[in-house]
Amino acid sequence: MDTKILIIGACGQIGTELTAKLRATYGVTNVIATDIRKLNNEVVNNGIFEVVNALDYNQIEHLIEQYHITDVYLMAALLSATAEKNPAFAWDLNMNSLFHVLNLAKAGKIKKIFWPSSIAVFGPTTPRHQTPQYTIMEPSTVYGISKQTGERWCEYYYKQYGVDVRSIRYPGLISWSTEAGGGTTDYAVDIYHKAITDGKFTSFLSENTELPMMYMDDAIKATIQIMQAPLDQIKIRSSYNLAAMSFTPKQIGAAITKHYPEFKLSYAPDFRQKIADSWPASIDDSSARADWGWTNDFDMTTMTEAMFKNLKEQVYPH
Repeated sequence: MDTKILIIGACGQIGTELTAKLRATYGVTNVIATDIRKLNNEVVNNGIFEVVNALDYNQIEHLIEQYHITDVYLMAALLSATAEKNPAFAWDLNMNSLFHVLNLAKAGKIKKIFWPSSIAVFGPTTPRHQTPQYTIMEPSTVYGISKQTGERWCEYYYKQYGVDVRSIRYPGLISWSTEAGGGTTDYAVDIYHKAITDGKFTSFLSENTELPMMYMDDAIKATIQIMQAPLDQIKIRSSYNLAAMSFTPKQIGAAITKHYPEFKLSYAPDFRQKIADSWPASIDDSSARADWGWTNDFDMTTMTEAMFKNLKEQVYPH
């Protein structure tokens, strides 16, 4: 049976690039992109697009039946910094959209689910360095609480009902092609833009705040890889740790000055500092590497080169 994919939240930071890669991999007609509103962008203009509210079970069920969907990628969520401003809605969106998709799989209407978790599931009591796959998880943000709860439900639906749901805990994601989306690690996206446009940047995290990061190409690769992996290789049904690199604002600033020697970096920590301080500095992802063969292609140096190359060619071409 052909793979037919439904992406919920296709216009978000990850969804945008994931949609393009899935269309290239499976064919444009086999990938149905959806989001809460219709924007004038590549996701909408380069393939099949439907307006869908992730909280509307009937809408999702209708599309699954209409397009004979086999796999659902549920990318709709309110991210860490944004969620803190609207906790009740963040909980509703992040949890009930997951329940809808899990229940549709339980009912036999879809075969496979990808649901993203995050390093936000960890908290201030978690070991900060080389955070293990299994460890203390006491998240202190609404986003983290919803992701940790989601992980428990994913594992429950797998054990109780045999639902094939797969998940990875994304670190901070860095992309040249989509705007930052209200996350605590977004300074590491914005800093590249400002290096080109302004020659200076003010970080909302302090200079030595180390966080796990990943270039978007690697995150997309991991997402598709875990979904393509044979069933018996997926041994963890909560969510897999995933890592590529860790760095501080000071370190990324130093990497940027190799390309822009005049670049100036200053610091003005805000409410996001407290969120960052509750998260790991580095991640042990040996389970993902052992179980389904995960490897990253980018480190801080190669990512910085790729970011500037793409930004100068695609975003600031003059």
